[in-house]
Amino acid sequence: MTQHTKTQPQIAEWKRLDGVDLLRGLAIFFVLMNHVNIRLLIAKVPYLQVLPAQVAHSLVWNGQFGVQIFFVVSGFLITSTTLRRWPSSTRVKVVEFYKLRFARIAPLLLTLLLILSILHFARVGNYVVGSKTGGLGRALLATMTFRVNVLEAQRGYLPGSWDVLWSLSVEEMFYLFFPIAMWFLGRGKWFVALLSVFVVLGPFGRTVWAHGNYMWEEYSYLGRTDAIALGCLTALLVSRVRFSRRAIQAFCVGGLGTLIFILGFSLWAFRLGLDRNGLDMTILAIGTCLVIIAAAQSQWKSPWVMSPVVRLGQRSYEVYLTHMFVVFTFFGLFLRVGKPMWLVPVLFVVVILVAAVLGAAVAKFYSEPLNRRLRARFGYESKGTLPVRP
Repeated sequence: MTQHTKTQPQIAEWKRLDGVDLLRGLAIFFVLMNHVNIRLLIAKVPYLQVLPAQVAHSLVWNGQFGVQIFFVVSGFLITSTTLRRWPSSTRVKVVEFYKLRFARIAPLLLTLLLILSILHFARVGNYVVGSKTGGLGRALLATMTFRVNVLEAQRGYLPGSWDVLWSLSVEEMFYLFFPIAMWFLGRGKWFVALLSVFVVLGPFGRTVWAHGNYMWEEYSYLGRTDAIALGCLTALLVSRVRFSRRAIQAFCVGGLGTLIFILGFSLWAFRLGLDRNGLDMTILAIGTCLVIIAAAQSQWKSPWVMSPVVRLGQRSYEVYLTHMFVVFTFFGLFLRVGKPMWLVPVLFVVVILVAAVLGAAVAKFYSEPLNRRLRARFGYESKGTLPVRP
């Protein structure tokens, strides 16, 4: 049973949601594990042979699932903050929305591009953009026009620190049109219908409309915006409906069960053909939405044992954009000492810990101060609103 309310419940009071940050921490953990794993496989280190197939898959092959979780959380947070700032749909200020996004995203992204450009010109290994993918100029243009995913689908993978920007291209292309759509359609049934179209078309974007292009199956706009749209729909639902305690418990159990199935029993999902139909990503996104609803309306607080993952999630944007520097650095050291098998688990642990520390430092001393300064310059004073970037 649910109880409907005419007010804007909770959103105006939220600061941080431990459940959401925990999801982001889990997502960035899977991304980190996957990127270390890829380096090891490229170097032909046969470490996976000692692990059961499902254990190996759950630990190091869930990177794309992690990004899917990011997208859901992103849609939820962006929509929640938009509803809070402009309670009436007719008051959504499109230009101000863009300014706030710029303040959060641009400082670190532009700095990253500057560093990567310097490393490219210095011919530092793992950072040189080859002619096959169009060189540095094309990579910069693709990043600034949110088309890194298109470039890679057409010309192949960019170096690792560039490759991670494909997800930013998908996300920011969605948010380029998000405030315009809300301004024209409001946040009622027509806006919900538009978001629902993205949800329905998502599996097709990952399968038949990818036309056999493996990279486009994972990187396409349409194949990924279903997760962002589901996050947006979740925020709209939470803003309008107050669920009963029993319903919240059911959402929590259902959501966690779904996440455990897709993330922990992915080979079973594969045998069921869910990946071939593009439904594994959709199911994961729905499970994530259920957990978010439960976390948002219960105001769940994480136990201390989970606090490292929660803190990792709170700095997930900074960790995501900078972690490949850590991966390349420590993987290079691993190669220099002769790729000993006993050092593989140490490599994973060290990369995760150092990436977390680096991301926290970048957030505290650079991206967050610049975010606040730019917002103040744009005439917007931060008052402890929900974080707007996963």
